[in-house]
Amino acid sequence: MKAALLKNATIARLVVLPTIVVIIVCFYAPILWSAYISFTPSGMFPNYHFAGLMQYDRLLATDRWHVAFRNMLIFGVLFVSIAISLGSLLAILIDQNIKAEAVFRTILLYPLSMSFIVTGLAWQWFLNPTMGLQHFVQDLGWAGFRFDWLVRRNLSIYTIVIAAVWHSSGLVMAITLAGLRGIDPDIWRATRVEGIPRWRAYLHIMLPMLRPVMVTNVVLLAINVVKSYDLVVAMTQGGPGYSSDLPGKFVVDMAFQRGNIGQASAAAMAMLATVFIAVMPYLYLQMKRSG
Repeated sequence: MKAALLKNATIARLVVLPTIVVIIVCFYAPILWSAYISFTPSGMFPNYHFAGLMQYDRLLATDRWHVAFRNMLIFGVLFVSIAISLGSLLAILIDQNIKAEAVFRTILLYPLSMSFIVTGLAWQWFLNPTMGLQHFVQDLGWAGFRFDWLVRRNLSIYTIVIAAVWHSSGLVMAITLAGLRGIDPDIWRATRVEGIPRWRAYLHIMLPMLRPVMVTNVVLLAINVVKSYDLVVAMTQGGPGYSSDLPGKFVVDMAFQRGNIGQASAAAMAMLATVFIAVMPYLYLQMKRSG
């Protein structure tokens, strides 16, 4: 019996081994390589001479990086909070057993079927002052109407938030609705017996019970924040100027347009450190609870 268990464990390790190797080679090895390159004077081609914090000093002295990093914080906070709030509200509304529920779910999930490139192009047209919403409303007679955020340096980042929320709030709705439908009906009956208003039951009982679901929503949306490159490129190209730039676009531009892989690697490591710092409190709380 013991020999059979040992054999099964060995087979299981051999089955998992190729996956582990692929993860190490394709994921962790590039991270370590990029980390080392960020401490070298590499330009268009790798240069493996150690140069200390030179690339990080240059990065911190680059105004474009500060704008991109600040935009990531603005975009991340607004996108995650609005998408979760709107998606949760939509899930609660659909949870009322409305008619044609499947139709509404399909409509709300439709944006998710499109890539961020398509979403960005659609919203670029819609928000374009010369042919989109502003032009349409002005043609209706409201000549003073203006909605030209797309071409205003201080507001362009918020247009990306609008497009991202439109794209991803349906995902939050679907995940939250699945969580609501999984709640024990006896809990609902207990709230009715106690005379608790339905809105208060959702706010103070049901949604707090869905904390793991909400954490899932936050993680999925946060991933989109970190890798938000295609949406920016499709909508604004980081402009006007670099006012709507994000770290993902900064890294790609430095690596492939400026030919500076050392600076790109330093920016990528700064992004990784930011994600790590953001995740650490949650991991600490989880470890504390399990301990």
